[in-house]
Amino acid sequence: MDAVVLAVTSAALFGAMTVAIRFALVQAADAEAGALLTIVPAIAVTLPFVAAGDVQLAGVWPFLLAGVLGPGLSQLLFTLAIRDAGPSRTSVTVGTAPLFSVAIALTLLDEPVKAGVLVGAVLIVVGGIALVREPGRPEHVKWIGLGFALGSTIIFAVRDNIVRQLALDTDVQPALAAAATLAAGGLTVAAWLLVTRRRLPTRGLRAFVPAGILFGLSYVCLFEAYYRGRVSVVSPLVATESFWAVGISALLLRRHELVGRRLAAGAALVVAGGVLIGAFR
Repeated sequence: MDAVVLAVTSAALFGAMTVAIRFALVQAADAEAGALLTIVPAIAVTLPFVAAGDVQLAGVWPFLLAGVLGPGLSQLLFTLAIRDAGPSRTSVTVGTAPLFSVAIALTLLDEPVKAGVLVGAVLIVVGGIALVREPGRPEHVKWIGLGFALGSTIIFAVRDNIVRQLALDTDVQPALAAAATLAAGGLTVAAWLLVTRRRLPTRGLRAFVPAGILFGLSYVCLFEAYYRGRVSVVSPLVATESFWAVGISALLLRRHELVGRRLAAGAALVVAGGVLIGAFR
């Protein structure tokens, strides 16, 4: 039960973070810098949790490597997706992560194929089609944004499987593991900024602090959940962030996001598919 509560809490915080990033990008439009500016306060949020636990640095290095993927590459693509596709449609796309998690498990871990898993996969695909064929899509939603979101989703799925495997046999506390991945992710994004533009952002941190706080709390809850429950349980519950992001977008960004029935239905199908995968995997 602890894993369920933590996963749902992580999803709610992540959905809220998605919308907060959209507000931050209005004030500081540089999405690539925004990815780093979101991670920095997230690291600060994890530090009190790290200090409250038993700090064992010996086994941290695998989490540092995992952090290069997520939140390193994943957060970079995720922020670009929010810029180019908006928070609600990005979240619906990211909600398909259980499909990719199961695909990884079936191909690499030789897990058996079950009817419920296949039905869940079909629901996720149908939800994705509903999103792609959405009529009356706002002009600001670009195909490249949905592509960034899909790339981020695949990386999320890989990261989730890696973190769960690491959590099975480690003395590293969840908060320290979360902080390590965030730190490695921040360094990855910083390296990207230096390679592509030879400078780091010096402005805009304040605009991204709310998103960073939500991100940090979401990450701590996520790692605590993976230390307590299987990917098949945690990943589908975390994918309900689609509902949270779409709902918050409908409340706060009604005119900008134009959340209609087709988008809401797509989000519902994606979440239902993820739940089925989690139930039958």
